[in-house]
Amino acid sequence: MNENRLADYLDHMRQATSDARAFVQGMALVDFRQDRRTQQAVIMSLIIVGEAATRVMEGYPAFAQAHPEVPWRSMRGMRNRIAHGYFDINLDVVWETVQTALPQLLQQLSALHPPADDEAQR
Repeated sequence: MNENRLADYLDHMRQATSDARAFVQGMALVDFRQDRRTQQAVIMSLIIVGEAATRVMEGYPAFAQAHPEVPWRSMRGMRNRIAHGYFDINLDVVWETVQTALPQLLQQLSALHPPADDEAQR
């Protein structure tokens, strides 16, 4: 399967990042801790971001290396901690990630544009 997926992965990351931010808009940490539905939605968004970042790193390593300002490894690490330590998720860390890391990540992702022929980036 040789199709171009880089643009799709970047779009998934942008959308999931925006979704996570929207899910907590107007909430305080205390509200987030009590709202299991929002917790699940945000956590799933973080998993999507991390999974897409992993796919970019593995499928398009030259692109990832060309954009070291994007925290590829951190996104993958967050996804792995959530997926493999699901019962030990620290909601304070999730909240802090959404409040501080995601706005910056969204800016970084918005500035990324895959090359017209991203086969050259593989």
